Amino acid sequence: MMTAYLLFAVLIAGLMALARSHAQVRALGYAFYAVQLIFAASVWLWARDTEQLQFFTFDTLGSLFLGLLSVISLVAFCQSNVYLKDETLHPFKTYHISLALLCTSATAVYFSNNLAVTWVFLEATTLATAGLIYHGRSESSLEATWKYVFICSTGILLAYLGVLLLSTVATQGDLSYASLAGVIATGNPLYLKIAFLFILVGYSCKLEVFPLYTVGIDANYAAPTPASAVISTVLVNAGFVSLMRVYRLFALTPVYSWVSGVLVLCGVISVLVGAVYLRRTNHYKRFFAYSTTENLGIVLIGLGLGGVAVFAAIFHVMAHSLVKSGIFFNVAQIGKIYGSYRINRIGNYVSVNRLGSVSMLLGTVSLLALPPSALFISELMIFKQVIVSGQWWLFGVMVVLLCFVMYSLSYRLLRLLYKPVHMSADGYSVNRWVTWSGFVLILSAVVLGVTQPDWLVEFIESMLAG
Repeated sequence: MMTAYLLFAVLIAGLMALARSHAQVRALGYAFYAVQLIFAASVWLWARDTEQLQFFTFDTLGSLFLGLLSVISLVAFCQSNVYLKDETLHPFKTYHISLALLCTSATAVYFSNNLAVTWVFLEATTLATAGLIYHGRSESSLEATWKYVFICSTGILLAYLGVLLLSTVATQGDLSYASLAGVIATGNPLYLKIAFLFILVGYSCKLEVFPLYTVGIDANYAAPTPASAVISTVLVNAGFVSLMRVYRLFALTPVYSWVSGVLVLCGVISVLVGAVYLRRTNHYKRFFAYSTTENLGIVLIGLGLGGVAVFAAIFHVMAHSLVKSGIFFNVAQIGKIYGSYRINRIGNYVSVNRLGSVSMLLGTVSLLALPPSALFISELMIFKQVIVSGQWWLFGVMVVLLCFVMYSLSYRLLRLLYKPVHMSADGYSVNRWVTWSGFVLILSAVVLGVTQPDWLVEFIESMLAG
């Protein structure tokens, strides 16, 4: 199955490069997502917990995020055809090739059972994402592309140094996670600490957390908005899965308490960065990109706390993917309607698109982690673990920072919906399908906040036990 999926994905991407019309590119795009959906369904129904090609295992962790990838990227593809309908053929092809290859490499990351193979496909996501960032062919997009490639490559290089240090405990050069789990506890504690730091710093460029979060912000700013939805969810999830697998290895070592402290510190700084820049930025795409940094900071805090907060961290990432993708799909339409993403130039959206306004309201309430948001459930569990662990300083810091976040999100939402502006919004007719697709994704996260299905709870628990 994995062989067939990779071959079909690369073949379709190659055929896209040879396509001579927009219709051919779109047809090949639908073919790719048909393959993606068939592959995802096959993994879920028949192939879970099996190993293929020696380097890939269809475990529950990867299966969960593959399902999210398949849904979000399909909606992104459909919306891209609306968003880019006036593009010339060459950038149109490059965009769809890059989007398909990003989904393919992220899928490989989700199921990689080997530390080195994970590293290889994470670097592949860098190259695919670069094609999306440079789509505008402007000076700012070129700058963002070079920054992304350079900083991500530097980060991945640091992660590689961490992989080399972990290889010192590997038996016969075997860097599979299963093999490392059996021997990592015997490793030199100093080497293990340095290895984790290198890997965390390297993977932070994909997770969009401190210290290399800036490349993710620039990527979301420069890429077409439907692609930003994929970067902030599918790509971020690839970074999370990669870190999660390393985290589970270090949970077996004597340095686990030190690792937990580093994760909490990195998470707090990420939330601080999000809280500060949510108030300072004047661009909606950057604004919601900083929201990703804040939310993934909360996830790192959950991992660092351990216990029930690890379950909450996984649930938080899943819910965040639905909410953030839905918001970016709505933001794409806002940009088309007003011809700008500048916060101080956009307002009175409620009179332009009522359903879109409801969608943005529901999405922002979800990001605020207020009931009935699924993020309310996960953040409540994380706060519970903070109290149980007796870290009252952390409780106080998180409450203060989240108050700043809530103020910024609420202020920007009210400005978007109700503030009178002089800019005309008559040049673009509202596409109801685009609005509804974003609304349904956000609504899905709300449903998860109201009721958590038993199968999903058991699914996440099986990840932690596995």
